Amino acid sequence: MKTMIRLALILSITLVLAACGGKDSEKVKVGISGTDTSTWDFIAEKAKEEGIEIEVISFNDYVQPNIALAEGEIDINAFQTVAYFDEFIKERDLDLVPIGTTVLAPMGIYSNKIESLDELEEGDTVALPNDVSNQGRALMLLEQAGILKLVDNYNGLDSIEEAVVENPKNIKLQPLAPAQIPRSLDDVDAGIINNGIARDAGFNIQTDSIFLEDDTATPYVNIIATKQENKDNETYNRIVELYQDEDTSEFIIEHHKGASIPTKLPLSEIGW
Repeated sequence: MKTMIRLALILSITLVLAACGGKDSEKVKVGISGTDTSTWDFIAEKAKEEGIEIEVISFNDYVQPNIALAEGEIDINAFQTVAYFDEFIKERDLDLVPIGTTVLAPMGIYSNKIESLDELEEGDTVALPNDVSNQGRALMLLEQAGILKLVDNYNGLDSIEEAVVENPKNIKLQPLAPAQIPRSLDDVDAGIINNGIARDAGFNIQTDSIFLEDDTATPYVNIIATKQENKDNETYNRIVELYQDEDTSEFIIEHHKGASIPTKLPLSEIGW
C-alpha cells in the first residue's frame, strides 16, 4: 500500500513539473565573425522569454560562417554585408538567402602615422581588404575621400588595375587579409578596416578613424542569412523581428556609439 502511495506521489509531482515546464525551448545557433556578442546577448535575453535559446558561435574570418551555414553546422548567420554575401554565394554556389537586414557598420580609414588623408604623400601605401566585395568598398571609400578616381559606373568587382583611372599621388594600394590590416598599420601609411575587425582591434570608429564611410552605402548593409530551405522558418524570422525591434535599435545606438547604425530595409531594397 505504501509503495502504491509513493508511486502515486511521484507520478503527481512529475505531472506538475511537466505542466510548469511547458514545451522545450528551441535552440538556434547564430554564426558571427569576431568577438563582440553584445547585441546578440541582448536579443538572446528577449528570445529566451519566447522559448527560443540562442547560441552564438564566433568565427575569426569572413569565410567560415557561410560555409558552416551551408553545411548545417549553424542555423543562421549575421556578420556580412549584402554585397559580400551576393559575391560569396555566387562564387561558391551556395544555396543561402538573406532573411532580414540588421545594421550598417561604417568602414573606416585608420593610421598610426598621419592624422588626416591630406597628409598622404607621393608613393605612400594604403592597405585595403583583399576579398573582392570589401576591396571594392574600400576603393569607393578612397574615391569618396578624394584620394583617387574610379571608372564610371564602378560596380565594386573590377580589379584594382581595372578600377582606378586617376591616382594623383601614386598611392600604392596593398591588399591584405582583413584581420591583418590593424596589425600592419606600423608598416603602411594608412589602412582601410572593416568595422567589426576595427572594434576587435580596440579602435573606436568615431574617434580613431581619419575618414569614415557615410550612411548611404546601401550595398553594405549587414544581413541575417539562412539556408534557402529555411527562409520561411518562423523562429528564424522571429529572431529577425527581435533584431529589428525598436528597443534593440536603441541598445545598438547607445552601446556602439555610432559604430553600428540600425538599418531596417525590405529585402527588395537590397536586391532580394
